[in-house]
Parts: sequence; C-alpha cells; structure tokens
Amino acid sequence: MKRRDFITLASGAAVAWPVVARAQQPERMRRIGVLMTISENDPEGQARLDALRQGLNQLGWAEGKNLAIEYRWAGGDIGRLRDYAAELIGLAPDLIVANSTPALATLHAATTTIPVVFVLVVDPVGLGYIASLSRPGGNITGFTYMEVSLIGKWLDLLKAIAPAVTHTALLFNPDTAPYYAAFLSSFESAPHPAAMELAAVPVLTIGELEATIASLARVPGGSLIVTADASNIMHREAILRLVAQYRVPTLSVYRQFAEEGALMSYGPDSEEIFRQSASYIDRILKGENPANLPAQAPTKFEFVINLKTAKLLGLSVPANLLALADRAIE
Repeated sequence: MKRRDFITLASGAAVAWPVVARAQQPERMRRIGVLMTISENDPEGQARLDALRQGLNQLGWAEGKNLAIEYRWAGGDIGRLRDYAAELIGLAPDLIVANSTPALATLHAATTTIPVVFVLVVDPVGLGYIASLSRPGGNITGFTYMEVSLIGKWLDLLKAIAPAVTHTALLFNPDTAPYYAAFLSSFESAPHPAAMELAAVPVLTIGELEATIASLARVPGGSLIVTADASNIMHREAILRLVAQYRVPTLSVYRQFAEEGALMSYGPDSEEIFRQSASYIDRILKGENPANLPAQAPTKFEFVINLKTAKLLGLSVPANLLALADRAIE
C-alpha cells in the first residue's frame, strides 16, 4: 500500500494525499592525499597510517566507502617529494596530509588553495609555513612534533643513565631538518644545569655519519642524540649498527630506535599524533577553514629504556629512572 499523509483543508475536511518517496542520494566520496617522507616498507610509517585510519573510522570515515586516500611515499628523496606533491595537487583532492617538515615545505611552496594538515612538523612558525600556532592563517594547519625544551630533557636523561657522559652530538641532516641551528641558538641562550657539552652535527652522507660516530667514541664521555629528522629514520639501520659497533650511548626521539638497540628514547607519541590529526581532517572535510584551526602541540610522550643495551654498555639504570619508563626492553 502506498503511504498517504492526511492534510486538512480550509473547510476542515481531511483529505488523503499520496506521498512520493524521494530517492536517497548516495554519499559523496571525498578524496584526500597523504604525502609521506619515509619509505613505504618502514614499519613506523605503516603504524602511523594505521593510527590515522583508526582515527578517521571513529569519526565515520571509511576508506573505500566515503573516503578515497591517495598515498605517496618519497623514501627520503626530496626531489621525489616535489614530484609526488605535484601529483597529489593534480588530483584536486579535498585535503592533503603532510608528514614531516620537508613534506610541508614542498606543499607550502606548491599550493595556497588546497587545505593541508601537517603531522610531526617542527617549528612551522619559525620556518614561515603558518602565521602563528593559535591562528595559522592561509590553507595550512596541523600538529607539531617537538620544541626547544625537549633538548634539555634529553640531556638530563643521558646524564641520569650515564653519569660519565660529558659531551653529546645532536645528529641531523640540514637538508631535511633546517631548524636545529635556530633551536640550538635558542637553547644555548638559556643556561641549562646539565654539565654536558652539546654540539650540533650536520650529516649528509653515510660516510659523514660513520666519521661522526667514530669521533665520538675516540674521546671518553661521548654520546649521541638522534633528533626528529626524516633522514635519521631513513638511516636508522646504519646509525644503530655504528653506535653498537663503537659503543656510543644513544638517545633518540623515536621509540623505534630504542626498540631496535639504542640505549633509550624519549619523545612525542607519533602514532597518537596521527590519530589526533583525523579530527582536523574531519572538520575541514565538513567545511571548517584551516586558517582558524589552531596548530596543536604534542600532549603524550613516551620514554623507553633498552636494558639489554644498558648492560652491554656497562650502565646500571637507576631505579627512579626505570620507574619513569613507559617500557623497559629486556
């Protein structure tokens, strides 16, 4: 039987009026791009994207149903980043996710119209990608990764676990992490109580990397800090092999380094940041302007100690430090 609604005429009589059902419109498929600086086979990159998809699913976005995602993996190649950024822009997506500072730099130069949500980016204000954290302006907003104060925390942790350490090298590639010169200048202008010499060590090649780590080992009391830098992720295996060979106490911002043999790691939870980024993707796809969405700083940090590595280095981990760890690797 056809559905009928009753309407009342001016005379007061009720008349049955047939209702014509409207055809339900299919939900429009939205498209986003994801520009990753690291390699597709990197387990950390895959874990981050799993977290992003989880966050999107919780907000009602399902890949293949109402959301199409175009992934591009640059494998640490800046030239490939530019090519892939151009490819994604050419697809005219509703939004692009930029993972890392180099990815954001490429997109910042390539588009002022497509919304960009950055993830794990360092110093976006200082590098000129957004106007301010509170009001980014333009077409870009997102989630930062680290700030200057984290350097002091790294020094404190190294001194606590290895009291004999007297100097450390901050490892980075100036092509992929151009912000450390400014960071160190800012850090050094505010005296830090840790009695440790800190030096920035820009490294471009594997040969330079090996020379740097070997020189640290030649002088007693040397240590290494592996910073937030896509190049360090790409060279992870070489870094871990060399610090094990030369027995250099090493701290990284990335948890994966401690899991694979570095002494410890301390830094923001990168998977959680990717998961949180889904909220901005959702809001922009629903019509909000990225210019008005404040850039967010990390809220969750992870501290991992590799007890096996500590033993190999002849270090005894203090009980109070062990109690602070989120994870201790036996």
